[in-house]
Amino acid sequence: MNVFLTSLGCRLNEAELQTWSSDFSEFGIQTTSSQEDADLIVINTCAVTGEASRKSRQTIRRFHRKNPTAKIIITGCYATLEKSEAEAILGVDLVVNNKNKAQLPQLAKELLEWSSMPYAATEPAESAIFSRNRERAFIKIQDGCRYRCTYCIVTIARGEEESRTTPSIVDEINALSDQGVQEIVLTGVHVGGYGTDIDTNLYDLVVAILEKTNVPRIRFASVEPWDLPDDFFDLFKNTRLMPHMHLPIQSGSNRILKKMSRRCKSETFLELVKLARSVVPSFNITSDIIVGFPGEEDEDFSLSKKIVELAQFGHVHTFSYSKREGTKAAGLPNQINDTIKKARSIEMHQLSKVTRNDVVSEMVGTVCSVLWEGQGKRMGNGGVRYYGYTPNYHKVFVETDQTLSLTNQLLECKINSVTDSGMLSASLLSIPLEINGSLFVKQIY
Repeated sequence: MNVFLTSLGCRLNEAELQTWSSDFSEFGIQTTSSQEDADLIVINTCAVTGEASRKSRQTIRRFHRKNPTAKIIITGCYATLEKSEAEAILGVDLVVNNKNKAQLPQLAKELLEWSSMPYAATEPAESAIFSRNRERAFIKIQDGCRYRCTYCIVTIARGEEESRTTPSIVDEINALSDQGVQEIVLTGVHVGGYGTDIDTNLYDLVVAILEKTNVPRIRFASVEPWDLPDDFFDLFKNTRLMPHMHLPIQSGSNRILKKMSRRCKSETFLELVKLARSVVPSFNITSDIIVGFPGEEDEDFSLSKKIVELAQFGHVHTFSYSKREGTKAAGLPNQINDTIKKARSIEMHQLSKVTRNDVVSEMVGTVCSVLWEGQGKRMGNGGVRYYGYTPNYHKVFVETDQTLSLTNQLLECKINSVTDSGMLSASLLSIPLEINGSLFVKQIY
């Protein structure tokens, strides 16, 4: 039996696919990358905006058309918030809400009347890799959020905070590392709130991971800026922690931040950015900006542009505010019309592109270690192009001849230039070399 797993929306949804893939493998059910070959399709949906809900419905219908004989299970935030609507979609066999996600593989087994294979039928202690490649895996460390930002429906859909124990997280990372995963990403709904329900915290978790695992690269998914203690960035003196964090600010206007029920002022945020770069000068901060929030005036929007310029974000996710029923912001006065929101969105995209190019250009001439991903893309000149990310999460490519495989290798390179699209072009300073079945790295400079 084959199961096809897919998700929309956040990294947490993707991390949950990884967990389910491992659980399905214990039943002898294999994860497939082809929806047409699947006996079961599991869709982890999103509902962060009305548009996200529409895309979730659209995805369900599209998968049913492509494989009408497969059973379809939907879960996630759309399935939780709009259960009756979801159940009515043609092809849907089961809706599992967020509260029952941990039981999803067992519920799927019961739905299809699969008999469990003996555990000996699968490799003991092997975790099924569901990430897009074998280089990186997302680790779900917690779920839920205690805060109620006025525009956010996700905290309602995900419920109260629930943290995994530190030993269980460490064990999962070690299992993935043993299989060759080079990089893990710690993710959750409220990553910075990790441990508040089990008498620990994110700082102590990171210390434990650094002490008890050997995975070469550790990253964070989105972390709310107000959750970070003053000494948090000292952790990045350990070079296994990648110097990049996604810290969503949402607005540069303190007046709008208050209306959003955000717990960070713009000046406090900029102090955090300064602190991070005092530890690692090339620390890359990426962020989110919402334009057109109810009551946002020209002055407020100008403050958002100002914080983008001052923080020198490596990337900005710009969102036009989308009215979402069930949130407090949906009932706020002075809703902004679509024309103004569109104009502000275009302006913010243009500005963030300029700041991104400024940040990326500073990488030219530097030397860094890159994790090269995938099988490489054959080019018209006979070479192979590999893509990867610098430690501070800038995308980079290098071209090699066909005899050299860089897949899942951490290799030093020199950054030579920036393409028009903002991607970095590099040349290798070391190459992988196999001798008597063992892999070594040979310096070539």
